[in-house]
Formats: sequence, structure tokens, C-alpha cells
Amino acid sequence: MQDIADALGISRVSVWKVFNRQEGVSDSLREQVMNMAVSMGYTRYQIEAAPADHSLREKSVSVIVSRPESAFFWTNIIHQIAKELSGMNVNLLYTYAPSVFTPEYSLPNILTGGDVDGVIVLNIYDSTLTGMINALPIPKVFLDSVTQTEPADLHGDLVLLEGNEITAQLTNHLIDKGCRRIGFIGDISYARTNNDRYNGFCKAMASHHLTVSTSDCLISPLGIASYHNEIFSFLERMDSLPDAFVCASDYVAHFVYLYLDQKHLSAPKDIMITGYDHATEYENVAGRLTTVDVNTAFIGRRLARELMYRIEHPDDPSEVIYVNSNIIYSTSTAD
Repeated sequence: MQDIADALGISRVSVWKVFNRQEGVSDSLREQVMNMAVSMGYTRYQIEAAPADHSLREKSVSVIVSRPESAFFWTNIIHQIAKELSGMNVNLLYTYAPSVFTPEYSLPNILTGGDVDGVIVLNIYDSTLTGMINALPIPKVFLDSVTQTEPADLHGDLVLLEGNEITAQLTNHLIDKGCRRIGFIGDISYARTNNDRYNGFCKAMASHHLTVSTSDCLISPLGIASYHNEIFSFLERMDSLPDAFVCASDYVAHFVYLYLDQKHLSAPKDIMITGYDHATEYENVAGRLTTVDVNTAFIGRRLARELMYRIEHPDDPSEVIYVNSNIIYSTSTAD
């Protein structure tokens, strides 16, 4: 079916509808599919006499993802979504979107042509792209979103990793360790979760009557390809390092570690560092970083289940769902 779909430039769902004698396919397209099947070696008798294959998935949804190869974090979530939907007899399609919107980009026909029953939106952090997806008249579930888009403005459900309280706990832990001058590194305009983590950091500092110095924080927009240079430049400009850095992610923290190695410094001897995500692909921080352990398997299952609920109950009020995580204490904070 996929070979026929690819040859005709149509969706696999349309081919499935022809083979299973379903409505929603024009007579002309039905004929094209049959002719293509015959040209590939099947006979009309084989196709038409075959019983309808009800084991094939009768619903189709798409994961919309940008840069899926960028981190195990995302691929683990996608893998779990696929497993969960497979168990529900639902067909999963992948739609790849660019990291940044350009005028020549338009959403593919698979999303706009009525071929999918709903979408799960992962790591899309461009306001224009988010708006285009948000306008689709199908059920949607977003994992995180751009900071500029309020949850109430999304035409779908929003799943967020709780960041405010857990980052306050991380910051309190650093303060309990004797840190008083603490900085934050992370682009807070990039994602709502990053913004929540920064707010939690500020809340903890304020609760201890400690000042958040703007010179100790890098919270401005960071280019996708320029994290290394911008973080190194920020650290190089500092007259002295603070007692600790709260990093918005392990990805950010691993660049701080690279800088420390270059300067023959180390954590926690010269500075304490915390991250978020419990990523395993950054070898210089894996197992050494106090971080937040995100259960990606649960996240994937939760996203799949939420979308199927939304497909079955499209008129129910939209939801904002916070998923809690646990802190893993390690040597970067002397634990």
C-alpha cells in the first residue's frame, strides 16, 4: 500500500480505503489505485475478492516534528507514541516541519487534505509555524509551545513538563549548599517550559532575599546553531563565575561543562551546575549532573492517549496538563 501511495503521490490511508471499499475516495482515484496495483503485479481479482482487512488501522494521526534527530529525548517520546497508538489500532504518520518558518513553506497536504484524524505537535518553537498548525480544523495535542502563545489561544490540549516548582527546588538545593550568587542560562522566549523554569529560579531566589543579577543570566534568544558560541561568549565576558548556574536543560549544561574544561575548571569545585531532562547523549555531563528526570515513555503514552480522547470528545473543554518529574542529585552539586 505504501508503494502504491508513493507512486501516485497520495496517502496510504487513501489506498487503504480503496482496498477496503471505504467511502471518501473518488471513482477516478479508485481506478488509479487499482491500475497501479495491477501494474505492480497484483490482479483485480485478488484485490476485489480479498476480504476487507479490518486489522489495518481505521484511524490515522500524525506526529508533527522538527529536527527529530536532534536528541534522544524526542526520539524516545516518538517511539512510545508509536507503540501506544499501535496498540489502539491507529495508523501513525510523520510530518516533518522546518525549525524556522520561511515564506515558501506551507503545510503538507497530509495535514490539510482530511487524511488524518488528529495531530501531536512536538518541538515546534516557531510562532508562525505554531499558528499555522493551530489553525488546522482537527484535534490537536501540543507538547510545550512557544512562550508567546498563551495556552488559551491554542485550539487543542497542551501538555507541559512542570518546571516552576521543580526548578525552585533545584535552586533551593543550591542555596542550602551555600550558594548565594546564582545565575540562569536558557532562552526563555524559546519555549514555555524554559520560561517556567526561569520563573521558578527567580521565585526561589526571592524567597531567600537573594538578588538575581542580569549579568549572571543568559536568557535572551539563542540561535539553534549558535548555542556553543553564545554561551562561551557569555561566560567569557564575566569578570568571575557565580557560585552556581541553573541551566534550562542538560543540553545547555553540557556547553557550560565544555567551557569549564577549556579553562581547567570543574564542577562542583569551582562552580555548581544543575540541568533539566536527564539526557544521556551528552557524555560530558551524563551521570555527573544534578538534573530533572523526565519520563519520556510516560510522556509519549500520555500524548497518544490525550489525542485519542480529544478525537472521541472534540467538544469537551481543552486541557492544560502538567507532568511532574523527580530530581536526580549528582556530583555537579557535590551530592
